[in-house]
Amino acid sequence: MNRFVYFILSLLVITLWSSCRNDFEFSPRTGQLEFSKDTVYLDTVFTNIGSSTYNLKVYNNTDDNVLIPNINLGFGESSEYRLNIDGVPGKTFENVELLAQDSMYVFIETTIDINSLPTLNNEFLYTDFIEFGTGTDAQKVELVTLVKDAVFIYPDRDDTTGIIETLTLNIDGEFVDTEIQGRYLRDFELTLTNEKPYVIYGYAAVPPNRTLEIDAGARIHFHADSGIIVTNSASIHVNGGSSIDQEALENEVIFEGDRLEPLFEDVPGQWGTIWLFEGSTDNIFNYATIRNATVGILSDGNDEDITDKLTISNSQIYNSGNFGILGRATSIKGSNLVINNSGQSSFAGTIGGKYNFTHCTIVNFWNNSFRQFPSVLINNFLVDADNNVLVNDLEEANFNNCIIYGNDNPEFLIEKEGETLFNFKFTNCLIRFDNSNNAFNAPEYDFTNIAFYENNIFNADPDFLDVDNNQLIIGENSAAINQGNSVFALQVPLDILNNDRTSSPDIGAYQHIIFED
Repeated sequence: MNRFVYFILSLLVITLWSSCRNDFEFSPRTGQLEFSKDTVYLDTVFTNIGSSTYNLKVYNNTDDNVLIPNINLGFGESSEYRLNIDGVPGKTFENVELLAQDSMYVFIETTIDINSLPTLNNEFLYTDFIEFGTGTDAQKVELVTLVKDAVFIYPDRDDTTGIIETLTLNIDGEFVDTEIQGRYLRDFELTLTNEKPYVIYGYAAVPPNRTLEIDAGARIHFHADSGIIVTNSASIHVNGGSSIDQEALENEVIFEGDRLEPLFEDVPGQWGTIWLFEGSTDNIFNYATIRNATVGILSDGNDEDITDKLTISNSQIYNSGNFGILGRATSIKGSNLVINNSGQSSFAGTIGGKYNFTHCTIVNFWNNSFRQFPSVLINNFLVDADNNVLVNDLEEANFNNCIIYGNDNPEFLIEKEGETLFNFKFTNCLIRFDNSNNAFNAPEYDFTNIAFYENNIFNADPDFLDVDNNQLIIGENSAAINQGNSVFALQVPLDILNNDRTSSPDIGAYQHIIFED
């Protein structure tokens, strides 16, 4: 009996397996595949810098399982593209199975050496295709990448140990070995032109008694954890040219990350900072755009110098992971300056110093996370590692004809410790600060005291064009229209777009326009 039951069960299993077997049969054919796109654009990359990973989705919308005889790049193993299918990297694949009513991903990357390709104006359009199947059933998906040539500045690496060169810097009068990867710029690298973009790995340091000159139209790109250091007795001069309108920035000097894909266009914190070390001097930025840094500009020390350590005009700083400008016991003069979207403050003048801003738009509409500080932070102290409070004179912090605003309240904070000199004043500014609950009752927040506040407008609408896209020109409904002090307007007679403001100055970096629908 047992043998009979065993025989029946075995026969049943074989029958069931036979009836299901067709579900796992694959027909060696293509021609009926469908794709998420017919052309994959890998956007723009620099030569020898790997692209992001892009994906193509392949669909089998038929009721039959398909065996794709081959998937390969058009140029085969010599192609500059790389594929990954089902976790397997390669450039050619055979007998790829795709179940009925199923799909799969093909992942695509590239790293291209432009020196091996013919170029036109330092650019090259590299193309290839992915072929699915062969003969009359073959289907193709095009691949397109724009490759840009660039000048690369990077520290040396020891061939034996693999250790990357680090900087020795003059800190407090002593030369100190640091862990900052980078190197000093050589004399022939101290003028950056607009002929090719520059890509900087690590920190490019301006040597003592040298000046880094950056010509109008130059494009400076930084890899992760990279930036510029202006050392003791060195300078940086950013000589951007004026733009015709908000859309035309050809003559500005642009500092940004080295990832050119649209996905990275507005990602904060892609690179480090432009660091003005204590002892650096005569640092000038005119018509510069700084975006996607951790700190746009970090300025340290020299608050007692007669001339301002940093003069910045007609410039924009956006999408900083921490601060747009961070000053520490330093001196900064700004005009026609626009700062937005900072993880902490758009401007912070800390440990005292001297700060003078005229016709600036300093706002913060950060929405990536919680931020601890307002758009503008002013204080006169530092808390050291042992919780000691060190104070320094705030010689002056003047904001004239400025917009200080954002998506939080309040959008400026004054913090004073000790009995040091503490001078500040807001004149003809449009400010977001609602103290209706009387949370701020220190003398520094007495808005009736004309020694600190004069002719300011609180909590009215600036009517910005588009804060999410850093378009901070004001419209015809702005409370800032014609509210600027004409004396300060004469000091900065043209707005950041070269519009005359002398006869009826608006508050902020822009004269108002009528927005198009």
